[in-house]
Amino acid sequence: MTTPRELAVLGSTGSIGEQALDVAARESGRVRVVALAAGRSLDRLCEQAARWRPGHLALEEAPDPAAARARLAAAVPGADVEVGPGAAARLAARCGAPLVLNGIVGAAGLAASLAALERGARLALANKETLVIGAPLVAAALGRARGSLVPVDSEHSAALQCLQGRPPAEVHRLTLTASGGPLRGHADWRRATAAEVLAHPVWAMGPRITTDSATLFNKGLEILEARALFSLEWEQLEAVIHPAAVLHAIVTFRDGSLVAQAAHADMRLPIQLALSWPERWGEAVPPLAATALAGLELSPVDPARHPAYVCALAAGRAGGTAPCAVNAADEVAVQAFLDGAIALGRLPEVLERVLERHDPQRVESLEQLRAVDAWARAEARRAVAA
Repeated sequence: MTTPRELAVLGSTGSIGEQALDVAARESGRVRVVALAAGRSLDRLCEQAARWRPGHLALEEAPDPAAARARLAAAVPGADVEVGPGAAARLAARCGAPLVLNGIVGAAGLAASLAALERGARLALANKETLVIGAPLVAAALGRARGSLVPVDSEHSAALQCLQGRPPAEVHRLTLTASGGPLRGHADWRRATAAEVLAHPVWAMGPRITTDSATLFNKGLEILEARALFSLEWEQLEAVIHPAAVLHAIVTFRDGSLVAQAAHADMRLPIQLALSWPERWGEAVPPLAATALAGLELSPVDPARHPAYVCALAAGRAGGTAPCAVNAADEVAVQAFLDGAIALGRLPEVLERVLERHDPQRVESLEQLRAVDAWARAEARRAVAA
């Protein structure tokens, strides 16, 4: 019998992290959870720690770090416990797990991704900001160590399956699909309420990603991520609206052949594939019937209706630190919307203002990106308050 491979789950209390633990429970003969890291959900992390008994635990934020450390140490006596900013990255560097799933939301996930790659781990990546803002740093880390990166996002996992390692020169176009989210048929998306935005018809995700899916800013970031993952040019990338969310990516090759990946909309499949690739383990989701592909609707993205999507692509084309600035601005703007401080229609305006005021520089270090992130957040807060 094969010895299970050790797995670290970063962002373990979030949507991706919880589903990754579901996969680990079902595939316990193949993977063993040895490390868990969370943002601020101490109670849930303690529950997970009691269930999985990992040797490494980390918590990024706690009102009382000493008390949090004591609770985690009591949950798993003898465990290595990290509490405070950067705890997930320190865990990723020290835990020794050959598999690291990064489900951290936002720019905070980049440092942990780099830490895992630098020691040669396989990084199952659900944190899109890792590539959106730090692709040059990731490429350098992959060049220095024997680590590898496999995407967890459903669309990029689908693209990986369609491409099967074929070179970019053979690809005419990679098409990523977007369900259109809860606002696809909304009469006036600019005035949509937080409750309407968070009622995603297909995917169960956290509030920031759900909001970004409603504005399609998230799809813009996925285009940037796909460019970094698969070494494609801008003209080889597109997104389309596909409400049924059955097709997740389509690759059209230069010879005219088209290959698509289809599956039920369930993140357990791409999570499992990121851990097993290129192998395929047991059933992650029930298989689709061929008749499920009948009458599928696909339509182009309307730039006038999705200015946040346009802004994400503009940041990608500007290059350098521009995606970092726009991503940070989005985190601030989304939170302001969810808090009721701004209407949804003002969100793309905040992004556009920050992008206009940013002077992109070549990405050189994590410290540089942190400085850009801090500047962009301050600029976005000023835009929100204006």
